[in-house]
Amino acid sequence: MYGLLHNADIPTRQNATSTPPTSDATGAAAITAPPAMKSLIASLFIALCAASTLATAQNVVQPQAPDWQHCSALNGDDSARLRCFDQWAAQHTSEPTPHTEAASANNLAADTDAPATPKKPAASAPAAEPVVITMTAPEEHNCKNPRFSELSRFWELEAGSDCGTFGIRGYKPISLSVIGSDSVNTQPDSSLADHRATTAIDYNTTEARIQVSVRTKIAQGLLTQNDPLRRDSLWFGYTQQSNWQLFSADLSRPFRTTDHEPELMYIYPTDLNLPGGWRWRYSGLSINHQSNGQPLPLSRSWNRAILMAGVEKGSEFQLMGKVWYRLPESASSDDNPEISNTIGRAELTGIWSPDKTNSFGLTVRNSLREQANGSIKLEWLRRIGGNSGDSNQPNGLRFHTQLFSGYGDSLIDYNRRRTVLSVGLSLVDW
Repeated sequence: MYGLLHNADIPTRQNATSTPPTSDATGAAAITAPPAMKSLIASLFIALCAASTLATAQNVVQPQAPDWQHCSALNGDDSARLRCFDQWAAQHTSEPTPHTEAASANNLAADTDAPATPKKPAASAPAAEPVVITMTAPEEHNCKNPRFSELSRFWELEAGSDCGTFGIRGYKPISLSVIGSDSVNTQPDSSLADHRATTAIDYNTTEARIQVSVRTKIAQGLLTQNDPLRRDSLWFGYTQQSNWQLFSADLSRPFRTTDHEPELMYIYPTDLNLPGGWRWRYSGLSINHQSNGQPLPLSRSWNRAILMAGVEKGSEFQLMGKVWYRLPESASSDDNPEISNTIGRAELTGIWSPDKTNSFGLTVRNSLREQANGSIKLEWLRRIGGNSGDSNQPNGLRFHTQLFSGYGDSLIDYNRRRTVLSVGLSLVDW
């Protein structure tokens, strides 16, 4: 601007007269020019000012991130100030505002003056779990709970299948049956001379049989006291079997023989997975006494130490094994010295339950000697009454059929082989 003014003064100085310059109040020299020149200079000055203002306005309204305070400061140009606010508003409305359930809840709380409560995520529905018989303990202990397996309920192997001590439970089936045999021991004898009946009695080959068998748990947690799930136990059991000559009226229907069998049993829950889907559920030790309670010459008795174990596969198959050692007796007190060679030294029992109505059993005894004496027993138990599919009542009254062949159908017959068929009713683990 100063250069333009300076160049404009040159022709004025060349054509002007030598009139002395005048001074203003400040003493500065006044520059004089023709009116046309002054109008030209003023127009150029206004154009330059407008260009400078436009450039300044453009620099102001095009910031990268304008804010409302910066726009408010543009008081010199209303149009630039308005454009600045328009840009600021456009920038903030174009940015997406995240919308969440928490934000909506806060906005609603702000509108209603209520405290915001964040919405909890919906819990997914739990997947259905298969029923697996394992050592777990439900809140209620119940030795009849069908959630547990047959062997777990029978021996109360787990905390959930535990019914406490000194309750009376069934052991072997409590049964009443009619039996028919291929022969009957009318004059029992033994290898000892003074153990032979002096006279023969004409017994009937058809008779009734009564068996009563109960047990009670007298202690538990002896070795598993620190285990929250498993329960070892000590049991006392008693079994009595009587052969009753119910159809021998001429003999006044006597009891031909009665066997007594008290037993002390310790059961430990082993719980070990075996090949083929089997589980080893328990191991045990028993002290067993069996006698017929008769004086000589019909006295028969023995004492055994028995090792036992049980395995199962699902709810259909159970397999129980026993092996025993006869406790020695003196020759003067031994009424049946060869009993281990006839009745046997080991026993294996298998049970198959294809449904909740029927059970089939097989029991094999063997002497474990070259001359393999022993016995075999087949039986079928069918549930009677109620809904046969009711799993809440796994035990109860059964129709019972049994076929026995071998030695030891009763203790008086320990050395006599016979075949016996029995049909009747049994109460199983009531």
